[in-house]
Amino acid sequence: MLRPWEFKIVIRRDAPTALYLQIVHAIIDEIRPGRLAPGTALPGTRELAERLQVNRKTVVLAYDELEAQGWVSSERTRGTFVSSHLPEVASSKKTKGAGDGHMPESPAFRLNGSPPSIALVTNEENSLTFDDGAPDTRHVPVDALARAYRHALERSARHNRLGYADPRGSLVLRSAVSAMLNVDRGLTTTPDNICLTRGSQMAIFISARILAGRGDTVVMEELSYPPARESFRSAGAEVVSIGLDAQGLHVNELEKVCRRKRVRAIYVTPHHQFPTTVVLRPDRRLRLFSLAAQFGFAIIEDDYDHEFHFAHQPMLPLASANACDQVVYIGSMSKLLSPSLRLGYMAAPKAVIDRAAAEVTMIDRQGDPATEAAVAELIDTGEIHRHTRRVLRVYSERRTMIAGLLREHFGSDIEFDLPDGGLAVWVRFKDGVDVDELARLGRAEGVQLLPGSAFATASARVQGARLGFASLDPAELRKATHRLRVAFGRLR
Repeated sequence: MLRPWEFKIVIRRDAPTALYLQIVHAIIDEIRPGRLAPGTALPGTRELAERLQVNRKTVVLAYDELEAQGWVSSERTRGTFVSSHLPEVASSKKTKGAGDGHMPESPAFRLNGSPPSIALVTNEENSLTFDDGAPDTRHVPVDALARAYRHALERSARHNRLGYADPRGSLVLRSAVSAMLNVDRGLTTTPDNICLTRGSQMAIFISARILAGRGDTVVMEELSYPPARESFRSAGAEVVSIGLDAQGLHVNELEKVCRRKRVRAIYVTPHHQFPTTVVLRPDRRLRLFSLAAQFGFAIIEDDYDHEFHFAHQPMLPLASANACDQVVYIGSMSKLLSPSLRLGYMAAPKAVIDRAAAEVTMIDRQGDPATEAAVAELIDTGEIHRHTRRVLRVYSERRTMIAGLLREHFGSDIEFDLPDGGLAVWVRFKDGVDVDELARLGRAEGVQLLPGSAFATASARVQGARLGFASLDPAELRKATHRLRVAFGRLR
């Protein structure tokens, strides 16, 4: 006998969120804490549509979205059920020399420590770059941005707002970011839960300073974002790596580390894992929350490219869960507009934001009030939304194109899964291919890329490479892929 439906969904027809997404969010909110257990039968689409007084197609769309994200499964003759792969989760928690007229190459004093190990690729003349997933800044809405910046400068000067101000950032942009996170990503923030930073990297660096220190352990996946790794190490923490697969990080490995060491934080990119692009599945998300509650560590969620999704509605962030007091959520406006704007943010409980603001005062005191006000205007006028829709079409076409070019030029020599979102593809080369040497040969052919070893938390050989496709136009994509194939031929 099918289990009866035990909760009610409240539909707000005046809300900005689409009706089908309200249904999706409500059902996920019941699955996360375990109120809807794995295997529980959901009502039929016709029955639920009648109860909610909505069109049946709305419910069908909601169920399709839930199935695409892995929360439910459908059986043609039996119905729709909560995915059997979800674990049981407890619902309770609270928890050269001087004198020659030139500056010398070396100083007369000692430099402390060693430089961070971060591999970079930069644009060079007559060279094309497969970056790690950057946008095409040729599509920045320059006219709209210039108008907004002029308005912001005029208003700020008129009201004496170009001086020192709140280190958390301007209230107008914090309010806009808070509203965006609540409406689009399911968070429950106020402006007091937001701290603006100079790009997401600054937010990561601040998180490292306030969450971990000497003697502490921070966990990262075996392949991850190098600047984050170096930020934690610079804070004195030991960085321990755990494995990952097509479903995301290995939560069982995480538990073993927690039983051996004092883990203060884990850094994750669950939406599109950096660099492999895999999505952290719901069962592992829930298990991650359970372990965070059990061992008392923070989850640093870097949602670096949430806006860029092509196949279905993006999976909601970890920070949208009921247990959001476990998460420091980091995002960026730089990827959406331009990295040169240097606009990122942290969303977290107020005590975390207050501590982050204190760190900001020691780094650069505050951000740029005029830039923050200009971006807030772009959000309020809908320009950001329109820009997002335009570039999504462009990047979707380039995503399809890079897939075809890779298959055409490399065939069975490589494997890759075209991700549902993001601006890069993770390419796996056959065993025996020296990807580091391929990168060196590629540079000689006029194409740059970052080999997989650049993302390894521990020294290791990696049979993969992250190829960003969004910043290259179609002609550049063709040239870059051809040059990479020439380099590959030389390697073999």
